[in-house]
Amino acid sequence: MNLPGGSPSAETRKFPGKEQLPEIVIAGISHTSAPVELRECLAFSPEESRSTTQALKDHPEIREIIILSTCNRVEMLMTAHDPQSAIQRVEAHIARSRDVNVTRLRQSMYTYTGAEAVRHLFRVASSLDSMVVGEPQILGQVKAAYKTAVEARATGVILNRLLHKAFSVAKRIRSETGIGDRAVSISYAAVELARKIFGRLEDKTVLLVGAGEMAELAVEHLNRSRCTGALYVANRTFSVGVELARRFSGNAIDFEEISKTLESADIIISSTGASEYVLTRDQVRPVMRKRKNRPLFFIDIAVPRDVDPAINRLNNAYVYDIDELQGVIEENMESRKSESARAERIIDEAALRFQQWYDSLDVVPTIKDLQSKLSTIFAAELNKTLHFLDHLSQDDIDALERMNEAVIKKILHDPMQFLKNPGSHRDKSLYIDLIRNVFNLEDE
Repeated sequence: MNLPGGSPSAETRKFPGKEQLPEIVIAGISHTSAPVELRECLAFSPEESRSTTQALKDHPEIREIIILSTCNRVEMLMTAHDPQSAIQRVEAHIARSRDVNVTRLRQSMYTYTGAEAVRHLFRVASSLDSMVVGEPQILGQVKAAYKTAVEARATGVILNRLLHKAFSVAKRIRSETGIGDRAVSISYAAVELARKIFGRLEDKTVLLVGAGEMAELAVEHLNRSRCTGALYVANRTFSVGVELARRFSGNAIDFEEISKTLESADIIISSTGASEYVLTRDQVRPVMRKRKNRPLFFIDIAVPRDVDPAINRLNNAYVYDIDELQGVIEENMESRKSESARAERIIDEAALRFQQWYDSLDVVPTIKDLQSKLSTIFAAELNKTLHFLDHLSQDDIDALERMNEAVIKKILHDPMQFLKNPGSHRDKSLYIDLIRNVFNLEDE
């Protein structure tokens, strides 16, 4: 496994290799392995995620695929009979579609297979791998990624089961630990940074560029910080900006009014989904002259970035991007360490249970479990019958037991042959999972 910045836990266990079952694979980059400059190049919009899912799911190297793209990570979750071929296919597609050198991409990309992939997904969904441990947004993003893949018919029995397990693990961690008690997020970190810069926020004028979830969270944190100055909201869809401004007693402005509003603002928090800079150096430079040396702070929590880094070269203009919020975030994480340890134990337990299910998708254990269940049923029924037939000899009882064994073998013959060879165009794991559910073998 290639994992920049660290190696897998010694407790991480691999699933035993099985030629007949596709292996679970994750290939991706995140804030732990790649700078924001690369992450913003690779980020997928929802439309791009849909089209890329369609493009990759039809390749023979890839059986199932889900694409997760957030401001801090881009990951491909797959099943594949040949993990290395699937990873190479993904690398080539991303490098080509994003015009990124494949060597540079590989240097920042991590890969997980088998149990390591399962555990990583559980940690991501539970926000243990987030820049802000315990933040709630990631679970919704994982669910949205799964929904996109399901709509594209890019998932099967393995990833369907894995994702639903990830959702239940995340829910359990949220309810059984205090990992999310002290709400922190990128938006929270942005407001904390503003407080560090100014000392107090009561009289500061704030301009929000973008009116999505991140902006809404930022306003909530500003209110808790007693920021009572003027609030302006600029959004490309004006009605959305109006709604956010109305809820927080602010003022909605058109995008064309941003330059004029910069003359009076103290803090700009930008979080749009734009693919290019929303605020440029050429736009800000004439504003600084009118501000008469009053400082202007830009906090860019978007990926791709909204604010041109070149603005930093202007006198009294200061730009902070999402990577620079890391220091603020780390100060809020100490109280979560013990809760993270409890969450990791929950994940270890869930990963083990998933491994047991995954192992059961092999033909041999399923046949053994089915034989065992039928044998138990037949033995119980025979014992009840013999209770009323105490006149039978031992030879008669032995004959009935041999009949039981023969009946079980005949009942299982056709299902066993089908499971061993369901046909070249059929998904064996789907039928094995169906058998296990029909006969309730999960607890066998």
